[in-house]
Amino acid sequence: MSGRVIITGATGSMGAAAAEALAGQGIPVLMACRNLEKAEAVRAGILSRIPQADLAVRQLDLASMESVRAFVEGIEPGSVTALFNNAGTISKGYSITGDGFENTFSVNYFGPWLMTQLLLPKLPQDARIVNMVSLTCRFVSLDEAALQPEAGDFSQLGTYARAKRALLSFSLELARRYPALRVNLADPGIVASNMIDLGHWYDPLADVLFKPLCKTPKAGVRPALRALSEGKGNHYYVGKKCRDIPGRYIDPALDSRIWAATERLIAV
Repeated sequence: MSGRVIITGATGSMGAAAAEALAGQGIPVLMACRNLEKAEAVRAGILSRIPQADLAVRQLDLASMESVRAFVEGIEPGSVTALFNNAGTISKGYSITGDGFENTFSVNYFGPWLMTQLLLPKLPQDARIVNMVSLTCRFVSLDEAALQPEAGDFSQLGTYARAKRALLSFSLELARRYPALRVNLADPGIVASNMIDLGHWYDPLADVLFKPLCKTPKAGVRPALRALSEGKGNHYYVGKKCRDIPGRYIDPALDSRIWAATERLIAV
């Protein structure tokens, strides 16, 4: 890869692992993070191990469309050649952002959707875009109404899965509309991170019995790193495999409707 790579959520376990892996290959990274103090600590840790690393830090809060717009305004055209939409959240309860979006959808879908759209004029035509999806996508359905769940529709894993399914839909439609882009999906599997702490009484038990069976963040982010480095397009990276997009997700009519509904909700 040439040029800088944007990694969202670079203070999280997989985001930090991705930043360090790319820095170790001599690839410049822009860490797009909500918590600047935490980001600087992660950056300092990577520099202590890789002194020559080219790491920049910028603030980005995907729960705020104003923050997304400000972030993109600060990007110089041609300075970035790849985008890794890594950041995600599983909200512990139902809440609405200042933009009127449910928080899980804002961070996992609306924020990445808007940022990618606004970045396109500043990226090369064959830029690499990798979107982190989830194995939970296969267990939910998607329609336009799902983009704005009501309180009674909310569930931690269900809402997260639908938000990731929306990101998957966006990725496929993006690849159709901009065929020169190298848009890929990465599925990390189940990773031992703070993200799977759902705030339930049994979390400590899960830490002992379940988390040791999960992938490490370094292992979980490997499919995304391969998607960034191999330069293919319209593929699904999971485990050690690079697959065609699973047929159960191929629905161009749905993708077009979800894109249009999102445009109506966000003034691009």
